[in-house]
Amino acid sequence: MTDLAERLRTGLPDDAVMTDPDVTAAYARDMASLCDAGAPAVVVLPRTVEQVQHVMRTATELRVPVVPQGARTGLSGAANASDGCIVLSLVRMDRVLEIDTVNRTAVVEPGVVNAVLSRAVAEHGLYYPPDPSSWEQCTIGGNIGTGSGGLCCVKYGVTAEYVLGLEVVLADGRLLRTGRRTAKGVAGYDLTRLFVGSEGTLGIVVKAVLALRPAPRAQLALAAEFPSNATACEAICAIMSAGHVPSLLELMDRTTIRAVNDMTRMGLPQTTEALLLAAFDTPDPAADLAALGELCTAAGATTVVPAEDPAESELLLQARRMGLPALERITGATMIDDVAVPRSRLAAMLDGVAAIAEKYDLVIGVCAHAGDGNTHPVVCFDAHEPDATRRARASFDEIMALGLELGGTITGEHGVGVLKKDWLARELGPVGVELQRGIKQVFDPLGLLNPGKLF
Repeated sequence: MTDLAERLRTGLPDDAVMTDPDVTAAYARDMASLCDAGAPAVVVLPRTVEQVQHVMRTATELRVPVVPQGARTGLSGAANASDGCIVLSLVRMDRVLEIDTVNRTAVVEPGVVNAVLSRAVAEHGLYYPPDPSSWEQCTIGGNIGTGSGGLCCVKYGVTAEYVLGLEVVLADGRLLRTGRRTAKGVAGYDLTRLFVGSEGTLGIVVKAVLALRPAPRAQLALAAEFPSNATACEAICAIMSAGHVPSLLELMDRTTIRAVNDMTRMGLPQTTEALLLAAFDTPDPAADLAALGELCTAAGATTVVPAEDPAESELLLQARRMGLPALERITGATMIDDVAVPRSRLAAMLDGVAAIAEKYDLVIGVCAHAGDGNTHPVVCFDAHEPDATRRARASFDEIMALGLELGGTITGEHGVGVLKKDWLARELGPVGVELQRGIKQVFDPLGLLNPGKLF
């Protein structure tokens, strides 16, 4: 380890190489519960592309694994260290390098925080849509690594749709440029999309060219209460079938509503089984909300409450953002599923999760990006009780199996990491896994980049 640290210091400032075990331990894992993490040999915090290249050349020469990290807000263990690895933290590479209002692009380093970028482009009348719940902490590099989404995906899409080009340091230290800055471009294989969602297993993203949109109008929201998951999901299907394009369409089940009330005293309806939150940023959002409200009522909503202004809308949406923190507060430990299913199967997914919670005698709350079928069942348990931990793991696996049975996928935006790698093999099948491993071999023949993740 001493030799490794000294070799790294030949191309990095002294304060960018940390070996104190008390310090390196703080970089050992992300926010995923019950995922294995090793002890890093060293943590490095480069500021330049050349410094990242030096780290990778050193790692290749000495055959040391490298685990890239952003803000460690991930929920699948993708940023967890392996024993004896170099943790390559990119948080100091945090510059917004360029904002181009004509071409509607931004060029950023990987350590730029999502919210910082959003505010920077807003000053130019532009908008970067991907907005994960952790947007105040998570970094663009981490968003790219996991292919993250957010609350506005139903209208504006996910991270992959906004990454035009990348600069990537490969395992051997070479610098690869992918993609373009133009609005269109189909030259060669789409390596840019290949890196999005690759969780640091193919290379280290050191720069990204991102597409921007004109800033949207202020949105108006409504809340609709439903007596069952089935009626709420009937409304969702009706909304989408009618051609509406809300800027946000979110669902909270009864368990989540009660948890949010207990934490925030927001006064959400305690007796409702499901709460649907919808918003529009259209030229006439009030009219669109009225039409959507009629569909909700026809589907069986007991109450539909539209906000009167953007400030009131923000209060409604705050309830959804507090869903995960409120559920975490119940027992102190959670396992967060990330199963996406076809919209038409949402009711079956939610009812199935409720049955699993009853079977294992656990609290499992569900928040969902209803507009794209992405559910987040949150399994709450006492991590100090072995039996509770066993039941939590079993329930997690049953939820994953349910999602696949309903024609869904094991992850809509959180990634695979350590938590779901066994399930990735089930979803892809043997031929899919073989080809993905072959791609990994091309980019990382020594297997040094984020080992033990994905498969």
